[in-house]
Amino acid sequence: MVSAYLRRGMAAGLLAGLLAGLFAFFVGEPILDRAIALEEAGAHHEEVFSRSTQKVGLFFATGLFGVTVGGVFGIVYAFFRERLGADSDLKRSISLAGAIFAGAFLIPFLKYPANPPSVGDPSTIRERTAAYFTLVALSLLATLIAWLAARSLKARGVGPSLRRLTIGAGLVVVVGVLFLALPAGPSTSGFPSGTLWAFRLSSFGTQLAFWAGLGLLFGVLCERAKRKGKTA
Repeated sequence: MVSAYLRRGMAAGLLAGLLAGLFAFFVGEPILDRAIALEEAGAHHEEVFSRSTQKVGLFFATGLFGVTVGGVFGIVYAFFRERLGADSDLKRSISLAGAIFAGAFLIPFLKYPANPPSVGDPSTIRERTAAYFTLVALSLLATLIAWLAARSLKARGVGPSLRRLTIGAGLVVVVGVLFLALPAGPSTSGFPSGTLWAFRLSSFGTQLAFWAGLGLLFGVLCERAKRKGKTA
């Protein structure tokens, strides 16, 4: 049973990764070109790979990312499937993908939004990377705890409106504490704000395209398997 979800997750992840690659290619790459041009204007850096090679490699990277993350998503879905409140695999898949998107990307993005290559002191890259992944791990944990708390409140007969208010307020408090406890992001002073926010929005859009595509495609594959009478 788990192997079936693993295969569907890898297939859906590959397609979602290529979809995200298309978005990044047409929306993000022109912005990245502008950011690299600004970086090279300040100091010349020899490229290990040409930009054309990097752009081709983009699809390989997003496809590989999609297969890997999609496989993990399939295994996680197999574990949580019967515990999710939705009444169909499509709705369950979309809700799970949305929760992971929020915990793994959206919350960390609010604290540490994506920055072009030239932003930040290169000597602090390790500290910044550690802070980012710490926030990702804690955000996912907070999202899981919020889901468990919501199930507990539902079992006690608490109504939907009060549940949402309680869980939402608690999550905001936890996220606020995390934001205050972790170090601030790098300074972006001196970098053109238009290019900076275009880069950030393209990064956000790429992740949104991937997780929306993964949730939708995986759910469709599960519904299709069920209609064909396969073990779900």
